[in-house]
Amino acid sequence: MRVIIVGAGEVGQTIANTLTATHEVVVIERDGELVEELTYDIDALVIQGDGTDLSTLQEAGIQDAEMVIASTDDDEVNIVTCGAAKTTGDVFTIARVKRHSLLLTWQGTEGAFGVDFMASSNLLTAEAIFRLSGFPGAQDVDSFIGGLVRMAEFEVYEDSPIVEQTVSDADRYDSLTFAALFRDDELIIPRGDTRIHSGDRVVVIGSSDSVGEFATDTVRAGNSDIEEVVIVGGTEIGFQTARLFAEHGYRPHVIEQDHDRAREIAEELPNASVWEHDATDMSFLKREHMDEADMVVAALGHDDRNLLVSILAKKLGVDRTISLIENTAYAELFEAVGIDVAISPREETAEEIIRFTRNDRTEKIAMLEHDLAEVLEVEIGPESEIVGLTIADAANEFPDCVVIGAISRGGKFVIPRGDTVFEAGDHVVLFTETSVLDDVTKLV
Repeated sequence: MRVIIVGAGEVGQTIANTLTATHEVVVIERDGELVEELTYDIDALVIQGDGTDLSTLQEAGIQDAEMVIASTDDDEVNIVTCGAAKTTGDVFTIARVKRHSLLLTWQGTEGAFGVDFMASSNLLTAEAIFRLSGFPGAQDVDSFIGGLVRMAEFEVYEDSPIVEQTVSDADRYDSLTFAALFRDDELIIPRGDTRIHSGDRVVVIGSSDSVGEFATDTVRAGNSDIEEVVIVGGTEIGFQTARLFAEHGYRPHVIEQDHDRAREIAEELPNASVWEHDATDMSFLKREHMDEADMVVAALGHDDRNLLVSILAKKLGVDRTISLIENTAYAELFEAVGIDVAISPREETAEEIIRFTRNDRTEKIAMLEHDLAEVLEVEIGPESEIVGLTIADAANEFPDCVVIGAISRGGKFVIPRGDTVFEAGDHVVLFTETSVLDDVTKLV
């Protein structure tokens, strides 16, 4: 499939790097220096030009393209790009936007703007933050099959009850599968005798209840449910995060320094407490009992301020800190200084867009460890090679790095066992190393 990506920022580059192995990719970028750099860095045709210009799209081969992904940092440019692409034929268009209002307009009018799918960076990031709140200690959480199945990644600490246990000993939950261990830069597919070490990052897939029990009972002693949430920064992501918490029965606290923005948030979110103050003022944080918060979300507009706020929260004794990062290269730095989770809006957006480039039976994906591995939800087709095979027999067809995490049949959770037989129409959630993804999707 020929895919044209307009905008070669972090989102565009992430998408391009993911697709070049299996698709013909063309990237359009205005910045000449970036074009020259990417020409040597990615296996794709990189063109300098304006994606809203029809002549540039024609130079990129729009007449032969099946998909156009508009991923610049400008909402309006992305929408106009999709509209221009639609004038050339029935190409599938995807627009990345930040403003939630544009997403609502698009959702309310079928085919609005000439956009077939719209991904809102701010809303996707807020949803990722909210999912994390339901699983103490999780570094990444995603839901599959309408919430029936959850995937979560946890770091194993020294005081965890499962340290130095084998996977067989740690596997005390009926509807939970140990899908993978990340140890430093190594990916380990766990077997029964695989021993879990402190510092390992464990990926589990299972029912929501089982993943929740694993989070609270097994991973780290002392973690508790999230009740008091403080969101620092009235940015659009901060606002959307507060809105989600408020809609689910919480009363989040929002700290915003700008008077007009603080007042606007207070008017729109009557179930939230809004404090107009500088969140880096330590005396203010102590006075307002920030140390009693179960989770602090740093959602300011700059990485350095998010880092500072998160460090101050940790110093006060907050157990759970989540920080936004614009530069994904900072993720390891944030976590190295004790920040629990660093979330990149650009990575969240890229993940949502990339699923449209998979085969027609891929319902959802979650990228792990900067796309070293993926968790997929796929529907088993009637012509699939694995229909009628047991999971044990199908293991001979799949690469070694594939783990079947969960199955839904007729809307009901099926615990995957060796003698479970795949049926057409099954929804399967599986873990796989990204390098063999193409081989895996061909089998289903």
